[in-house]
Amino acid sequence: MIFTKIRTYSELIKLHTFEERFRYLKLDGRVSEETFGFDRWINQTFYRSKEWRDIIRPRVIVRDNACDLGVKDYDISGPIIIHHMNPISVDDIVNATEYVFNLEYLVCTILSTHNAIHYGNPKLLSEIPLYPIERKPNDTCPWKR
Repeated sequence: MIFTKIRTYSELIKLHTFEERFRYLKLDGRVSEETFGFDRWINQTFYRSKEWRDIIRPRVIVRDNACDLGVKDYDISGPIIIHHMNPISVDDIVNATEYVFNLEYLVCTILSTHNAIHYGNPKLLSEIPLYPIERKPNDTCPWKR
């Protein structure tokens, strides 16, 4: 793995706003130094592994309170993606490097945030409110209004 900056959860949580955390994590269009290409099956097998699915993934979700980038009040109500803050490679998976399972290098996110991070494009964040949504009784149940 070749990077100039190793991103850590310990540093990430020192940043209080969603925007600061996004800037810290964004990769400016560089998904990884080496893409999985024909080795994509290795990546997919890894994400279906018992260790990832039953141990690591739930720990990250609990730690981050199922919030996007671990930011309070950015609750994730749909699918949760566990983002590797430092892009991983086939070699990382095959050799089980520290970047693969260590919670220090993982964070919860949603698909649009994940894509915005990888492509360095804040316009992809448009689905995310810049402030917490004020909830009202029955606002998700239109038949009870």
